[in-house]
Amino acid sequence: MKGSLIRLAVCSSLAFIPAFAHAQATGSTAAPAHKTTTASSATHTDPALLHPATLKAQAPAEYDVKFVTTAGDFVVHVKRDSAPLGADRFWNLVKHGYFNNAAFFRVVPGFVVQFGLSANPAVNKAWENANIHDEPVKASNVAGSLTFAKTDSPNTRSTQLFINLADNPRLDQSGFAPFGNITSGMDVVQKIYAGYGEQPDQGEIANKGKAYLDKNFPKLDVIKATVITSPVQAAPVHHSATPAAKKPAAAAAPSNQ
Repeated sequence: MKGSLIRLAVCSSLAFIPAFAHAQATGSTAAPAHKTTTASSATHTDPALLHPATLKAQAPAEYDVKFVTTAGDFVVHVKRDSAPLGADRFWNLVKHGYFNNAAFFRVVPGFVVQFGLSANPAVNKAWENANIHDEPVKASNVAGSLTFAKTDSPNTRSTQLFINLADNPRLDQSGFAPFGNITSGMDVVQKIYAGYGEQPDQGEIANKGKAYLDKNFPKLDVIKATVITSPVQAAPVHHSATPAAKKPAAAAAPSNQ
């Protein structure tokens, strides 16, 4: 995940949305010096998140994800055909709890809410170069749409996303491909804490995780959990030793591979 940028004119200047980076979210393209990773303060990390190459499950044609946050709840509806690679990547991240305890670290009113750096530095390190290829832009970056951030270089989408707070059609021409839309709770998204502006340093978030944000930016809103609400995930089937007592599953659960 090399330093990614979204560029567009804001107040007669360029605003940057780095998608993982080591680029600052202040408009500067200079990468800060890499700092030593510290121990994570996040808990209950799914071990699979340390092995991005294994998380390749294909998402359903359509699905819904509920975000439970400190600002309130909202729901995203994803259509895979809008951007299949993006929809698949988001599905795998949600299924394995990647966003749990992660902060909305950059909020630009009237533009975007950005998130997608893990609360766990070890997870950020694992995903640093786990990029997916670019895709054609089939849907516009309208208010409420969900899109992966990327750099000016090709094929640099990884884990960082943004929600458009307004219609941003200029991003369409720059190759930012939305794959989902907020279907309920846009009022919650609009009130996510924006008081820190561009101050949180993405390199520090990547290297120190939740500990850095808790210490320096305690008012940031945080994702408590993300839940796939449809299609309903089938519960595991437990077979008894007696064949006659076996119960069939209602539906097959998606594969983790």
